[in-house]
Amino acid sequence: MKGRIGCFVAIGIVVLLVVIVGASFWGTYNSLVTKSQAIDAQWAQVETQYQRRFDLIPNLVNSVKGYMTQEQTIFGQIADARTRYSGAQTPDQKAAAGSEVETALGRLLVIMENYPTLRSVETVTTLMDELAGTENRINVERQRYNTAVQDYNTTIKRFPTNLVASMFGFESRQYFQADTGASTAPKVDFSK
Repeated sequence: MKGRIGCFVAIGIVVLLVVIVGASFWGTYNSLVTKSQAIDAQWAQVETQYQRRFDLIPNLVNSVKGYMTQEQTIFGQIADARTRYSGAQTPDQKAAAGSEVETALGRLLVIMENYPTLRSVETVTTLMDELAGTENRINVERQRYNTAVQDYNTTIKRFPTNLVASMFGFESRQYFQADTGASTAPKVDFSK
């Protein structure tokens, strides 16, 4: 009788350990899925702000085109960058195309500073303010995206979560990074 009780206790302990380990794996897997989805959702927020920017840009460009006939190349650059963004498939491609839009838009804003009559047009001023607000939102959403990526990447590299992450194919995610040369202000040459 004592042998049977000992056997049942041993089986009970083994089953309990299996349940604990299984629950731990299950919880870890669900946590990784949640963090991965949070990154995707945050990237969608970045894209939402990009879309807002792209919705505002044509209005701004059309408002200033009549005043700035000699700067037609900047309008072409903005249109080309918007087209590249529309065709981008991955977050990295979209981030690169978004940076191209920022660069072209920065040139347009620098040029506009040299047109005092243009700055006094209410429509242009309103659009510039909305665009500046959108740029701030984009920056905030990018920061939140990078925070979500940092949290996820840290989690999948910690032991024992790294074992579950590698078993189920959870890989590091890329941070949003500014393009090379983004820290350099655009140069505008009016001598051409």
